Amino acid sequence: VQLQASGGGLVQAGGSLRLSCAASGRTFNAMAWFRQAPGKEREFVAAVSWRGGNTYYADSVKGRFTISRDNAKNTVYLQMNSLEPKDTAVYYCATKKQDAIWGTRYSTDFRFWGQGTLVTVSS
Repeated sequence: VQLQASGGGLVQAGGSLRLSCAASGRTFNAMAWFRQAPGKEREFVAAVSWRGGNTYYADSVKGRFTISRDNAKNTVYLQMNSLEPKDTAVYYCATKKQDAIWGTRYSTDFRFWGQGTLVTVSS
């Protein structure tokens, strides 16, 4: 499976963006978004179950970001509202490994990383 992330860009603080992650084929696993700011480690942002009915988020984005998926389009979305400069990062999507537990936030529990899309939030 190949993942293609898109939708990043430059936005002012308080603004919104919607990221998309298109998969080359059906993914029967949970999927997630991670991000990596310059000089920092990759960190978990949000994950959605295969059917889309369950989600979990990093505390730093809870209430501002919403993850969803459309399996008919093999696409996962990340709606980001009330963006802050600290949200500036390259955002990556990935699929959860089959044997990883639901609720994991470790990047090593995910695979098939896309190339990332840059989000820059100006103050």
